[in-house]
Amino acid sequence: MTQRIPMSFDVDARRAQMFPALTVEQLARVRAFGVEKTFEDGEILFEQGDRDAPLYVVLEGLLEIVHPRGKLEDPITVHGEREFTGELSMISDQPALVRGRAKGRLRVVVVDHERFRALLQTDSDVSELVMRAFILRRVGLLSGGQGDVVIVGSQHSAATLRIQEFLVRNAHPYTYVDVDRDKDVQSLLDGVKVDASEIPILICSDRRVLRNPTDAEVADCLGFNRSFEPGVVHDVVICGAGPGGLAAAVYGASEGLDVLVIEASAPGGQAATSSKIENYLGFPTGISGQALAARALSQTEKFGARLAVARGAVRLHCDEPIIRIDIAGGGSVCAKAVVVATGAEYRKLEVPELARFEGVGVYYAATFMEAQRCSSDEVVVVGGGNSAGQAATFLARTSRHVHMVIRGPDLVASMSRYLIRRIEETPNITLHRRTRIVGLAGKDHLEQVTWVDDTKGEETTRDIRHLFTMAGAAPNTAWLRGCVAVDAKGFVQTGADLTPDLLKANGWPLARPPYLFETSRPHVFAVGDVRASSVKRVASAVGEGSVCIQLVHRVLAE
Repeated sequence: MTQRIPMSFDVDARRAQMFPALTVEQLARVRAFGVEKTFEDGEILFEQGDRDAPLYVVLEGLLEIVHPRGKLEDPITVHGEREFTGELSMISDQPALVRGRAKGRLRVVVVDHERFRALLQTDSDVSELVMRAFILRRVGLLSGGQGDVVIVGSQHSAATLRIQEFLVRNAHPYTYVDVDRDKDVQSLLDGVKVDASEIPILICSDRRVLRNPTDAEVADCLGFNRSFEPGVVHDVVICGAGPGGLAAAVYGASEGLDVLVIEASAPGGQAATSSKIENYLGFPTGISGQALAARALSQTEKFGARLAVARGAVRLHCDEPIIRIDIAGGGSVCAKAVVVATGAEYRKLEVPELARFEGVGVYYAATFMEAQRCSSDEVVVVGGGNSAGQAATFLARTSRHVHMVIRGPDLVASMSRYLIRRIEETPNITLHRRTRIVGLAGKDHLEQVTWVDDTKGEETTRDIRHLFTMAGAAPNTAWLRGCVAVDAKGFVQTGADLTPDLLKANGWPLARPPYLFETSRPHVFAVGDVRASSVKRVASAVGEGSVCIQLVHRVLAE
């Protein structure tokens, strides 16, 4: 009845890395962080939904791990001597996705949540083994759809795609039931007293049923975010969890700062929508934007940074002695320093009825989530940057034909040469130069796309049901509301871009000039795509985020 996330992962091939045993020396070091405890046969050590579950290392006996599914259980593994429990929820402060139970008499070392984090940060040998296992275990849960939530939706529903994307980008496993394809869906709907017309619905582990929930409601249902402590002034609040923001979080938290990251949607930013990044240093075979974001997020949480998703910044208060940021959903957070890393988003095409087809034929990302909706259809990709090039070559693997539409004369000025060469050598990609999309048509789903060749003055209409738009960049700076200087396009000005006249006009109060990434408001920095004069590349954003933390240390010492 259920469909699971389409992901190729061979559990048997990776089992040794997923479920390793500590060496005798490693176990001795771990024991120093915990206490011994004994459990009898059938006793539950931790339950699905538990927060702050300890790390358990088996000394004697067996510890079985299962995935609860209603009154049933799916077996995952049985830990033996010197093997340990846990996966990424243990470092992300999120509820456990599985159940742990003694199988026979069991003796274990129990390392509580805080001591476990200290272990990860002080023992690099154990940390490497545990982090690799945790990451692979989460991938295994994702590939098997073994989470704590069920989505009931339709491939023809934009809201269904939105919720799926939110969960995938937050690396949260789920089970998907399609009302158009699954034979037993009616019995499921009857059981939760929901009509098919109310899809998409989300069924949480506590049996709450949400009808077409917002991202924030999904995050709340799954326990993604802990409540904010009133009166706390963080060392640094990072607004945005794209590559720049995550890099700042890793370096800040690893250097002992109290770091809070607030993100409007999910980690990774625009980079997470990329099917493959091939020019990022250290990954010669490439890495998907989603995988890169997931690894970066694991690093931030390993060092103790907190992340709140679907709780983005909505206003910066720049007229108060302590920096305060209002966040979506209500409330505010305070900080001694702020890093603005809210990035940019693709500009929307100026085409009538565009909004009607968003999510049902018009997409702003090209990952496997969107590609599976296209099957072998003909598609259009709009844009001439690297993201558009990656999308075109990725979609060309499965689509019948890819039409790449650009407004300029060529790709040289905006795309890396390796992608241009690949596009030129892919037979089922056609590049349409000096061309614009001028019309979209369809009923409940996109059915036709019309474009015009400005050189020839020719208009073409084709029966195409899928259009991917990745053109232009609009900075996410509306929430700053005049608090910091921005250029004519809305990008934040920093460092050397802030002339004496600009500083005077914006009331710069200090004798020193702004630091490299500092804005016209002291202690407020900007990195990555949101910053004017930045290089719009993932590696550049990561570099800016890491360097920025050194400047944060300076202002905190002032």
